[in-house]
Amino acid sequence: MTQSLLSQAIADYAQQTETFLASRLAGLAAPHRLVSAMRHGSLNGGKRLRPLLVRQSAALFGVAPEKSLATGAALELVHCYSLVHDDLPDMDNDEMRRGKPTVWKAFDPALAILAGDALLTEAFALLSDPQTHPDPAIRAELVAALSLGARQMVEGQVLDIEGETAALDEEAIFKMQALKTGALIRTGAEMGAILGQADHKQRAELLRYGVSAGLAFQIADDILDVTASSAQLGKTAGKDAAQNKSTIVALRGIDAAREILNGAVAQGLQALEQFGTEADMLRALIRHFATREN
Repeated sequence: MTQSLLSQAIADYAQQTETFLASRLAGLAAPHRLVSAMRHGSLNGGKRLRPLLVRQSAALFGVAPEKSLATGAALELVHCYSLVHDDLPDMDNDEMRRGKPTVWKAFDPALAILAGDALLTEAFALLSDPQTHPDPAIRAELVAALSLGARQMVEGQVLDIEGETAALDEEAIFKMQALKTGALIRTGAEMGAILGQADHKQRAELLRYGVSAGLAFQIADDILDVTASSAQLGKTAGKDAAQNKSTIVALRGIDAAREILNGAVAQGLQALEQFGTEADMLRALIRHFATREN
């Protein structure tokens, strides 16, 4: 798949996800200021790569794009909630996200906390909606998968914060990153498998792919933090070093990090072997994770 085709596919599905989320949030019976903060934290930005993972994993089993859209949107709501909270003064204290003021900066920290809470809650309201999937057993399985992914993401955030005051070793860094960043990416692949009612082996290989994709995404992110500008990233560059974050780049250097990145991509591609050409978009996605510039 060419880079132009991949870029177009990412843009197209991002717009579909954006439209869905905008409609969903517009229908909320909630205070205007809260909905405004939720919209600020979840709309008008982001590549929506996690929903695309859901869509492409489900597509391996013949699930139509419109049948996986709501599930991917629920995953994206959890991701957006995590960013809103991650940017708070008591967390990373970031003032810019996706090229615009973060939610706490545009509103205030208290409302940002509540907006993040509401985005998280809405994700599970969406997954439990019969319109998302008619089979209650499938909906329950999706809820369980996203609950685990969200909890592990929080666990990873705790380890990340602890790593600011006591440097983590390599094993601990990999564990932290597999939770903080990798959990939701892995969950995206798993939710696609659930929608497609994959068998045990197929689901296991998609999970393995998701783990590798999550590692590739985070290592690339760590590299970009020291090689890209804030304007390029749409968020504050160099904050890992400024906040004394424990990363593979800080521990072993950029060259070693790139070797690990290449190994993660290779492992992810290997996990997709049984799916043949139907998995070409997933192959392109993990390569994109490794080579992206923002």
